[in-house]
Amino acid sequence: MLELHQFRHSAFCLKVRMVLQAKALSYRVVEVTPGVGQLAVFRLSGQRQLPVLVDGDTVIADSSAIARHLESVEPEPSLIPQDARDAAQVHLIEDWADTTLAHAARLALVQAAASDPELRVALLPDDLPEPLRRTLAGLPGGWLQGLGEVLDQGERAAMFTSLQRLAAAVETTPWLVGDQLSMADLAVAAQLSLLRFPASSGDGLAGRGVPGLSDHPQLQPLFAWRDRLETRLFQVDPAAV
Repeated sequence: MLELHQFRHSAFCLKVRMVLQAKALSYRVVEVTPGVGQLAVFRLSGQRQLPVLVDGDTVIADSSAIARHLESVEPEPSLIPQDARDAAQVHLIEDWADTTLAHAARLALVQAAASDPELRVALLPDDLPEPLRRTLAGLPGGWLQGLGEVLDQGERAAMFTSLQRLAAAVETTPWLVGDQLSMADLAVAAQLSLLRFPASSGDGLAGRGVPGLSDHPQLQPLFAWRDRLETRLFQVDPAAV
């Protein structure tokens, strides 16, 4: 059986789970604890980033590399169009989602969590000791915001404009490219999980997200599209544990 090593709330790990579900492949999830758990990931794959997929003797890191491997293992349904123009569009959208959108969405979520103790705690690993959870919940938001990179207004505005256009697009067609599900849909839908968490995130996170984006009226068609896609993919769980 395929084995997916992941962080539960990673958008890239969600992308891989979506690919696995789309292809109805049986898989087992190994939840990795940030920090100490990544030492085992390094021993397994030679690097510390997740997701990592183990397929027998083959170990693959990086969500796009994993997706291409799964496309070769199980060609149907194909997530890469046969038409060269459509395939190029899928590649461009996937690359944008995995880089530009992923960067902006991650920073927006970090800023939201810095000012929302409940969101901050909900994002923590389940096995984190309760005293440490209380400590992190009590840290001043301003201090946390100063620890890392900040999403500036220009980046946020650019992301919002792109999301507006996507929201308008999915109101007229269920797929971003062509007439069937593709890697473009999965890549974008996965990154949207950082802006508003889907039902699969559990009671503590489902429906929560980045204020000003998750609740913006013009973006609701996009989040509704993401939710429909997730329901379609995860309503039947093919032996995933």
